[in-house]
Amino acid sequence: MRRRELIALLGGAAVFCPLAARAQQSAPIRPLIGLLSPLSAKAATRNIAAFRSALRDFGYLEGRDLTLALRYGDGAAERMPSLARELVGLKPDVLFGGSFSGALAAHAATSTIPIVTITAEDPVKAGLADSIARPGKNITGTWLLGADALVGKRLEFLKLAVPGIARVGTVLNPDDPTDAVTALRLPAAANALGITLSVFEVRDASRLKELPAEIARTGVQGLFVGQGPTINTARAEIAALAARLRLPAVFGFREFADAGGLMSYGPNLPDTYRQSARLVHRILKGANPADLPFELPTRYELIVNLRTAKAIGLNIPEAFLLLVDEVIE
Repeated sequence: MRRRELIALLGGAAVFCPLAARAQQSAPIRPLIGLLSPLSAKAATRNIAAFRSALRDFGYLEGRDLTLALRYGDGAAERMPSLARELVGLKPDVLFGGSFSGALAAHAATSTIPIVTITAEDPVKAGLADSIARPGKNITGTWLLGADALVGKRLEFLKLAVPGIARVGTVLNPDDPTDAVTALRLPAAANALGITLSVFEVRDASRLKELPAEIARTGVQGLFVGQGPTINTARAEIAALAARLRLPAVFGFREFADAGGLMSYGPNLPDTYRQSARLVHRILKGANPADLPFELPTRYELIVNLRTAKAIGLNIPEAFLLLVDEVIE
């Protein structure tokens, strides 16, 4: 081979090799996990960090051992189906839906890709599984509300913290599957406690502007706030709204109390995301979701924000504070 031809050949190889390397680098590292959060990226920060932390504990380093494809619903349940289809199009090894709306969307988008999810509704009633112990399909996860007791327990805790409360306003998004489940269970729980309910529907954040005046007109003595993604994404605004109205309010997750809400009772969401990462790990190691039982959350917690109690002029009974897992002072 003549010298000029050899130089041209080597030059071409030098151009080709970096291009090939870049093409290889751009391909996602397998396994690929599609993660569908119902919240905004900001509101979901702690949950996603817990999920990543758990994966590291199992020996997965993101960018080296696996790829996470993240999609955020920004509190809008109606976005879940298109986002789920987008993730399914990436052909992930596992699809994780971090809400009931995400579970329904993922289930509708694929019957073959393994799904791990968090659901507020009984997965059998929702059509996600054949049974709790043996789901029998391509989906498993955590059943967030367990034996339907959380809604009644939250209302009971509100009454213990505010003795004599009789009129409570409920703030929720009826179009969101999670809040729709809550709305179904609330009337019976309220009736058992002698509480009258007024319903305030919040389908998107713009509704929060007119909500204070509407709540004030009804004369409710406290608020029961839903936990669906629309409400959760706007948790700081809703906590501030309750404080301005000087109304005691009970919420579903500690993130609401951290944001200034009076009290919360429910599962620890970051822990539930760690739980989900463990299920993802088991599937990546060869487990079939059809054989993995749906689980209950590992930790429930009652949180009270005493700073907020003081700001709204509420003296919480000492007997109630003895029940609390954590006090924010």
